[in-house]
Order: sequence, then C-alpha cells, then structure tokens
Amino acid sequence: MPSKMVINALDPEESRIAILEDGRLEDYYIDLASRDSYLGNIYKGRVVNIEPSIGAAFVDFGEDRNGFLHNSDLMTAYADLSRNGRSRTIVDWYQEESSHEDRRTRRAFEREARQSGNNDNGNGQVRTVPIQESLRRGQEVLVQITKDGIGHKGPTLSTYISIPGRYLVLMPRGGKCGVSRKISDDKERARLKRILDEIEPPEGFGFIIRTAGMGRTKQELEKDLKYLLRLWEVVVGRMNAIRGTGPIYQESDLVIKTIRDLFRPEMDEIVVDDPEVFRKCTEFLKAVMPRFENRVRLYDERTPIFHDFGIESEIEKITLNKIPLGNGGSIVIDQTEALVAIDVNSGRFKDEEDLEETAYKTNLEAIPEIVRQLRIRDLGGVIIIDFIDMLQERHRRDIEKTFRHAVRKDRARIRIAKMSPFGIIEMTRQRVRPGLFRRLYAPCTQCDARGHVRVVDGQGLSVLREIRYRLEARRSRGIRIVANPDVVSYLLNSKRRELIELEERSRARIEILAGQDFPVEEVEYSELPRPRRAALAR
Repeated sequence: MPSKMVINALDPEESRIAILEDGRLEDYYIDLASRDSYLGNIYKGRVVNIEPSIGAAFVDFGEDRNGFLHNSDLMTAYADLSRNGRSRTIVDWYQEESSHEDRRTRRAFEREARQSGNNDNGNGQVRTVPIQESLRRGQEVLVQITKDGIGHKGPTLSTYISIPGRYLVLMPRGGKCGVSRKISDDKERARLKRILDEIEPPEGFGFIIRTAGMGRTKQELEKDLKYLLRLWEVVVGRMNAIRGTGPIYQESDLVIKTIRDLFRPEMDEIVVDDPEVFRKCTEFLKAVMPRFENRVRLYDERTPIFHDFGIESEIEKITLNKIPLGNGGSIVIDQTEALVAIDVNSGRFKDEEDLEETAYKTNLEAIPEIVRQLRIRDLGGVIIIDFIDMLQERHRRDIEKTFRHAVRKDRARIRIAKMSPFGIIEMTRQRVRPGLFRRLYAPCTQCDARGHVRVVDGQGLSVLREIRYRLEARRSRGIRIVANPDVVSYLLNSKRRELIELEERSRARIEILAGQDFPVEEVEYSELPRPRRAALAR
C-alpha cells in the first residue's frame, strides 16, 4: 500500500505531520510552540516533597511545575543506596561501571524483596521500601518525563531512563536485553535475539529492539547501538556539568522524532514544505539511513501542502463528534474528563432484512474507523466502545477478535477487556499527553465547558428568584442587574408585572441593564441606595 509522510512546517508556531496510506490520513501529529512538551526529556531533579500517603514524591526538575514521581517508578538503587548508608549520589552510581559486587548486592536485595511477598513493578525491579525510606527532601534524582502534564497536574516522572534510537532503545543500568513484544513473528524474534547476543552489549546496559528493527541486519543494529552508547556518554558528561536542577537530554523535535520512529523502507517519500526542515530531514536520514536520503522531497508549490494532498479537509473532521461510515451508519465520540465513550449507530444502513446481520456488518465497518480515530485524535485513558447489540455469540466473538487485530498497528500500549453481553468493549490506551482536541481547543467561556448554554427563560427565572431573595430575605434597599440582552428582554417583557409588584412590596428599586458581551449565564448584581420612590428602569 503506497504511503508517504507530509510535513507542514512553514509556520514556526505550529508543526504538523500527516501519515498517508493510499491517500488516506492514518496518523496525525501536531506540535504547538505555545504548548511546552517535556515528554522523553531527561533532567537532574531535586526532591521537594514526599507524600507517604500516596507513595509518591514531587520533584523540581527546573521547569515551571514540579513533576510527580510514584514509588513504582523509583529504581531499587535508591533504596539500595539508602539501605547501605552510602554517601554516593545516584549520579555517581550511573557513572560507575556495573561491578560484580553491585550486581550481587542488587540481586540479594531483590531476592529479599520477593520473599516478603511484594509485587514486581513491571520494570524488572521490585519496590518494597516505602518511598520515605528511599528518598529524602533535597536529594538529587535523575528523572525522565514519561507523561506530559494535563490540566493542573504536573508531568509524570520515572527514574527508569530509556533513550530511543532508530532500531534500539537504550536503558542505562537496565541490565536486560530483548525484543519488543509487538514483534510477534517467532522466527524474527529468534533472529533478532541471536544478533543482539552476537553484538555483545556492554554489561550493565539494557537494550530492546524496536519494531523498526524488524528485518534489520547485524551491521545496522550494531551501528545504532554504538550511536546510543556515544549519546549516553554525552548525557553522563552533562550530569557532571550541571549544578542544581536542569535538563540533561532533550528529545528530538517533532519532525526528527517522527521520522526516526515511523519512517520505514516501504514509505514512498517524505514531502516537506520548509527548506530548513528539509535540510534537517536530509541530514538525519543521511546519518542514520543513507540509503533513503533521496526519499525526502522539498514541496515548493503555491498551494498549501496540506490542501494539495487533501489533508486539511480531513483535519477539520477530526474534532467532530459524529463520523459517518460508508454504508450510512456512524460512530459518535464523546470525550469526558474521566473517559472516552464511542457509540456505533446503524443510521440509514438497512440493507439486510435480518437485524442481526445489519448490526454485525455495521460493527465490522466501524472497527477500522474507530481504530483510526483513536490514533489520529490521540485518545487515551479509559475508552468505552458501545457496539450495536448482537444476539449471536459468534458475532460478538468475531467483532472482538477483529478489533484486537485492528489495534495491533497502534504504537500506544493498549489493554482490551472481553466484550460484554451488551456489546460493550472496555479498553485502556496509553496516555502520554493530552488528546488532540484538548491541545487545539480551550474550554468554552460561554458555557463553562459544558457544551451547552442555559435557555433564556430558565436563566431569566433564576435571576427573578435571586432578585426576590435579595429584596425580601436580605431586605436590600435597591438592586442593579447587568445580564445578557436576551435575558434582560425576557425579564422586562414577560416578567414586568412581577417586577413592579416586587418593587412596590419591598419599597426598593430594581434596575436592569443589558451587558452586550455577557453570555446567557453571566449576571452581575450590585446594591443601590434606597430611593425616595421606587421606579423600574426602562
């Protein structure tokens, strides 16, 4: 299937990258200059607070917000250092060769942890020591950003450092070497493991072969390994040079990172509309993949690049919550603070006389579009997919199997539960940054981010009740109201009699003014001095 990468980088405020397959938008990435992203960066940080109740520490890493470091993301080395009363810092530990004594000590410590019945944290290390016994305030830590801050939350940190290359991922002090789980072919996995053993990575370093390493030769993998080791030497040098907190290693910009992670030999070309970015792309490919240097093409037409490739119109549809399907059905996507809900509707699709077949075929057609929207919109967290109800068990199992197979090409970590009897699939998708919608749109100031505004008469009645309360319960001498023009019109026309009676009964003055820029739900109340005679403002 022909594919290409299209890069729009003419505007310095915003870089956009689209991956097309057979002319169809399959992946979309955007980087806004106004939105700082620290994802993948490595920092020397300092512990500013420890919260034993949640098993976490807050770390100043030199930026405007402190990061969140959970106990499960804290290497056992910190507990080991504290346990043995050593004076060396974690930076010293990173610089040392992985001696036999260090390895023996860590193995003994982890064996003792396992015997106490604690769980592995998934990184090959065991967290058993409470965080307050592993860290102290003011202590230096080497951390990496694993998730950008969302809303008021700071970034999520980890002490398990990993640096990606083209084909490999380097994990200093990781100690384990292996192959990505996403490479499922047993023969290819065995071949790659054999190559990794022949390369003989330095002791004390962990390496994982990425999916991009499939089909690569020993020479290509070895070259990438040596590049990562040189890069790590630079990182160690910066650790010594920096006094206090600050960045040690910064992830590549969006363009280089996307080429590194997503470019594959089957891709026809990389089309770039900015000469400087074109130069950077060419130099990067020349350094890491010289055979494909000529795949980069500079776009110099007058028509904007995304319009020319038909991408702009596709992007406009990304934020719509209803996406039509080819057979007349549709899927509806609603994103909330806690989860994402996706609903499949049959719509006008009624070709089958059997309702069961209609539901089954609509669900089948919806699956590739759902998976595509998850990638393009970068939706994460808990996701609930409500397929059209199917009575036959074989249909439910087939939909579930098809869906599991469809998400395999997604680079994010995904977990899927079995389909329920009601046709619902629950899943989680790795969330490392806010979804595309949250990056492109700010909360609505008119509706307070609810998506709807109050009806005018309902808001008018609410204002009338507040007037009654202020004049009769609080015995105000007079009140001025500034509100939306439509709300004011409703009060002065539909509720004029009630207002006049209220003035006379309370012997107070009511003044109602229109605020031209006021949304429906915004109202200002202020006190007026008691007049000699009440008079309703006209």
